[in-house]
Amino acid sequence: MHRTTIAALALGLALAGCATGPRPLQLLAGADPEYPPAARAAGIEGEVTVRYDVTAAGIVANAVIVAAEPAGVFEEAALAAVTSWRFRPPTTAGEPSAAPGRVSVVRFRLGDPYGQLPPPPARR
Repeated sequence: MHRTTIAALALGLALAGCATGPRPLQLLAGADPEYPPAARAAGIEGEVTVRYDVTAAGIVANAVIVAAEPAGVFEEAALAAVTSWRFRPPTTAGEPSAAPGRVSVVRFRLGDPYGQLPPPPARR
């Protein structure tokens, strides 16, 4: 075989491998967190840490509060937002797979009417 043919074959195999390689979890859609009106009126800011699993279908499951500051203010709004999120699940060998044990921090800051969505969830 010519060198050109071998190089083209190697490139084709490499690209085929990329097509079936792993794909990371990707947030597709979901509701913004709603700032509780009483907290806004009182000038309260805070954040809530939520742990959850993402199913192979891209749905959030088993969401639980890990921490909240201040306690008792933003938990309900944070859970409502997180459980509305929909993901493109990660893939392994081209097949969708679950992504358990994700952790996100939802921040509530005055001047931001919707709270602040976190960056993509980190695995812990």
